[in-house]
Amino acid sequence: MTADPGSLRLDKWLFHARLFKTRGLAASRVEAGGIRLNGQPCRKPGRAVRPGDRLVVSAHGRVRIFEIVALGTRRGPASEAQALYVEQEPAGPGQPRHDSSGLCG
Repeated sequence: MTADPGSLRLDKWLFHARLFKTRGLAASRVEAGGIRLNGQPCRKPGRAVRPGDRLVVSAHGRVRIFEIVALGTRRGPASEAQALYVEQEPAGPGQPRHDSSGLCG
């Protein structure tokens, strides 16, 4: 568990937000390099995330962008999980990017 009460491990947050079926799958994806946290590659499942952080997740053949708005305390129903983030649309071809995070591989 993270020492800061205003943060949560990245793998736990991904699991609570129902982006992965298990915490182990979330940790494996982080270690494989499919996650960017605030524009930087992140390969540590124990990395602390906080509300306001931005995640780019490459998984299941898609690239998705999330802003973390809450941490959550458990893996609840989908409606509860969706309250943990705001999903943003990736920039399409010909549209300017809002940051230099690039795509995850």
